[in-house]
Amino acid sequence: MTAETAPESAVTTLDLRQDVALLTAALMDINSVSGNEQQLADAVETALLQIPQLSVVRDGDAIIARTELGLGERVILAGHLDTVPLPLTEGSRGTVPSTWDSGVPGEGVLYGRGATDMKGGVAVQLALAAGLFDGGTQPKRDVTFVFYDHEEVEAVKSGLGRLVRNHGDLLDGDFAILLEPTDGAVEGGCNGTSRFEASTVGEAAHSARAWMGSNAIHAAAPILARLAAYEPRTINVDGLDYRESLNAVKINGGTAGNVIPDRCVVEINYRFAPDKTPDQAEAHVRELLAGFDVVRTDAAAGARPGLQHPAAASFVAAVGAEPKPKYGWTDVARFSELGIPAVNFGPGDALLAHKDNEHVHADAIRKCLAALQSWLSS
Repeated sequence: MTAETAPESAVTTLDLRQDVALLTAALMDINSVSGNEQQLADAVETALLQIPQLSVVRDGDAIIARTELGLGERVILAGHLDTVPLPLTEGSRGTVPSTWDSGVPGEGVLYGRGATDMKGGVAVQLALAAGLFDGGTQPKRDVTFVFYDHEEVEAVKSGLGRLVRNHGDLLDGDFAILLEPTDGAVEGGCNGTSRFEASTVGEAAHSARAWMGSNAIHAAAPILARLAAYEPRTINVDGLDYRESLNAVKINGGTAGNVIPDRCVVEINYRFAPDKTPDQAEAHVRELLAGFDVVRTDAAAGARPGLQHPAAASFVAAVGAEPKPKYGWTDVARFSELGIPAVNFGPGDALLAHKDNEHVHADAIRKCLAALQSWLSS
């Protein structure tokens, strides 16, 4: 085992065997906005080190904990420790520390930053780790638990990406489950995402003598018209229907209120089905915006659902609900790049993620834990 922890007196103690909803609240009560994950990472690592059957490795504020039972199949359970910043709205319920709508800890709805995205999922991971060997039993599959930092910021800072680079051998597995919020449904794979800038160039002039220049903002009108008229496609990939979207998300142009603008930039976001690569997605955008200067500024491949894999199929059967596609991009794509089929499965409604009233019902967390416990032991 390796460990680089803060002084013992500074480490928050986590009881991994308490009710998983109460554990969720305890995790939420530790402020872990992206870049501030150390206190939570210290607490998680310290708790995992108390489980003798786990091999624990720390890298920055990311942690890998693995069983080493030599079983025929290995499952990865992954989740990020960080949250988006706390809300600025006065009186918001998306705060730290957490609050219960019932006033009784463990009962009803839990409010606060990270309730859905994704302290409930992390609590489930920790509760599973603590109970894997209860009563002298052991899981039917080897398990790798991954907890990582910097998911809610630019991809270059991703703790999971760093683990892939530094400890890729420890992330080998047959199937991965990312415990992002899915309302307890299995969401296979994910859409890819890319960003583009479409630019127009004009000629600056005094607005009182506009005929002496050329308005770059007006020249961008056909870009917006083509995007507005675009009909997004729904594409079936391995049995799941992925809905795409292509939209202008920002526009920038002009220098002053009395100057004809000589440049305009339209920022575009394309969420594309996992049947295509980022390069193929780029070709599609360039075809739509033929005649304009288009530059790709960012791209991340999607992930095919991989539900045909035996481990994935058995997990879907154990959950007992029809799998769905994941429209947003998640880190299942990183596992897909490693050749590991992956799904999203976790407590809470993804539509509440990042909202000022972020919340999750205690029973949703318990239900998610029970499903994974049953599957891992079957």
